[in-house]
Amino acid sequence: MDKKRRTVIMVAIMAAVSVVALMLTLGFRDIRDNRTSQVPDSLYTIQTFTLPDELYFAGERVPLENFDTRESLEREILISAYRHSSTILIIKRAGRYLPVIEKILKENNIPEDFKYLAAAESDYSNMVSPVGATGFWQIMAETGKEQGMEVNTVVDERYHVEKSTKFACDFFRKSYEKYGSWTLAAASYNGGRRRMDEQIGIQNQKNYYDLLLAEETARYIFRAIAYKLIISDPKAYGFDIEPGDLYPELKYYEVRVDTAISDFSKFADHFGTNYKMLKYLNPWLRKPYLTPGPNKVYTIKIPSEGMRTVEKTEVDSN
Repeated sequence: MDKKRRTVIMVAIMAAVSVVALMLTLGFRDIRDNRTSQVPDSLYTIQTFTLPDELYFAGERVPLENFDTRESLEREILISAYRHSSTILIIKRAGRYLPVIEKILKENNIPEDFKYLAAAESDYSNMVSPVGATGFWQIMAETGKEQGMEVNTVVDERYHVEKSTKFACDFFRKSYEKYGSWTLAAASYNGGRRRMDEQIGIQNQKNYYDLLLAEETARYIFRAIAYKLIISDPKAYGFDIEPGDLYPELKYYEVRVDTAISDFSKFADHFGTNYKMLKYLNPWLRKPYLTPGPNKVYTIKIPSEGMRTVEKTEVDSN
């Protein structure tokens, strides 16, 4: 094939490729434009949110007249409102776990608003942090042991929602007795009493909103308040979530165990359930067996009949 003929063929091929590329581009543009035109504009609206005129956390007034307080709260609201999937899960989990936490807070005379601290700590999940803080209330192993929690390879009560909440309540109560402020008591759970004491001494201030604190602790209360606002009224912050969308409370009964269990799969089968559901209700059981110490009694949750079954009406409504 001579050089002139090869040149003509190459030009023809390049022209054909260009035409195909143009057609594909126009086609995809039409598809994209048609798809976009069918979606409500509201789904693409990015907006800020109006803060309440008055706001309280744990019965203590949040000074929204201060620009730094307003901007700190607005930051956490915006982050939570536009962290879509994570915040939706927090809202849905709240339906399951807040009744459990509320009951324990009330029994221990801790303000109900402290239930939102668990969202700030762990998204209402048994999270494990990079440094080993574990559970809904992010408890370190040594700290838990010091306060009487059982923490080992077989049983780890940091994963026990009720017992870890009681641990947190004890901390909150002692901190309130020390500081005389529920807001400072909450902040000290995140930053630690020693660091809080140090900054109070340096700055000669005993109001959380007037203290310059480490980044995480400085954001901690505002993050909890943001969750309070969003969980209490999801629609006001762009979340179209109905009460029926929330995860329901788990129904179970309890059995007391004071002897060794060599095989939890057989134990579960004896009660008409399975290993997976047993561990779901009792995540603090870390092994497929249990070896109680002398005079040690454990309370194990067993699924009630129908606990795992989703009602058809619930499925149809989603």
